[in-house]
Amino acid sequence: MWGKDKGKKVDFDSHAGKTTMVSKGTEISGDIVFEGGLLVEGTVKGNIHATPGSEALLRLSEAGVIEGEIRVPNVVINGKVLGNVYSPGHVELASKAVVNGNVHYHLIEMVMGSEVNGSLVHDQSEGAASAPVQEPRLAKKGKGKGGETVETGDNMAAKSS
Repeated sequence: MWGKDKGKKVDFDSHAGKTTMVSKGTEISGDIVFEGGLLVEGTVKGNIHATPGSEALLRLSEAGVIEGEIRVPNVVINGKVLGNVYSPGHVELASKAVVNGNVHYHLIEMVMGSEVNGSLVHDQSEGAASAPVQEPRLAKKGKGKGGETVETGDNMAAKSS
C-alpha cells in the first residue's frame, strides 16, 4: 500500500503546446472530441471524449464545470462534474473536486476534500474503462446425461432439479 509503485504517472509536460483551453467565463454547448490536452476553466455543457487510442489529458480547474459524460484516458478534476467519468488510465480528484456521477477508473488518486456523489468502479485492466459493457449471458436449460434438467451459462455450474 504505502511506497508501492502506483503505476504509470501522467506526464503533464508531454501535452505542452498541444493543449486547448476553455477559459473562465466561456461556455460551450455541445460535445468535444480532442487529443492532446484540454484545460477547462469555464463551462462545458456536453460530453467530452478523447480521440480513441490517444493518451489525452483533461484538466478541470476549480472554477470549471462539465455537464456531461467524460471519456478520457487521463483526468485531473478540481471543479464540478455533473455526469459519469470513464478513464482507462489515471484519475486524480483534487481537493475542490465534486463529481455527481459514477467514476470508472483504472488508477485513482483522491485528495482529502474531494467529493464523489456516485459509485467508484475499479476496472482491472488498463483500457477497460472505455470498453463497452457486455451483457451477461442468460442461463440455458437442457437435459443432462441422466435425463435431469440442468442450467448452464457463464459463471454457472450445472445443477439438477
